[in-house]
Amino acid sequence: MLYARSRALPASFAALAVSMTVIWFLARDRWSMIPVSLALLVAIAVTAIGLSGQDVDLDRTAAIRWVPRRGLHLLLIGGLAVGAVLLPRLWEADRVPVEIIVRNAGGLLGLVGIAAVLFGGAFGWTLPLLVFVVSFVAWATTSGTDTTHLVITWLFQPADVAAATWTAAVLGVAGLGTYAVFGNRR
Repeated sequence: MLYARSRALPASFAALAVSMTVIWFLARDRWSMIPVSLALLVAIAVTAIGLSGQDVDLDRTAAIRWVPRRGLHLLLIGGLAVGAVLLPRLWEADRVPVEIIVRNAGGLLGLVGIAAVLFGGAFGWTLPLLVFVVSFVAWATTSGTDTTHLVITWLFQPADVAAATWTAAVLGVAGLGTYAVFGNRR
């Protein structure tokens, strides 16, 4: 309970519920790739604010092993985000495949972990937002099938695009590993 409170989990859960309700209400007529990716971004960003505790030095001197706890925290964020995005899928006719949702969640979650290590837990949302904006602009303004374009626009690619899947997998593994081992920046 103390860990949950120190990581602002109750506030994160409330923000997750409100933000998902607003996004679903605005996109209720078409739950397509863009609203789903935006919902994943928002869900991961609002729950990632608790990646750092109140006192980094106190966290580092604790007598518990932080690697599994940090990894579990990131996986919990990813599970909540995927669950929040899959919930409207139960009654929507336009359904984004689950593979895309899981792929995008894994990549965005890795970006949150990398941002927490580089900038601190309170700024874990920065890299996912930057990548979302760059990916969206590149996807909306250009079209192409070269590998560079597929890697940059991985968030908006279909499920069968190997470059998008590999990009998300590399980001997910790198982010989970770096955050679990190094924790957030001081």
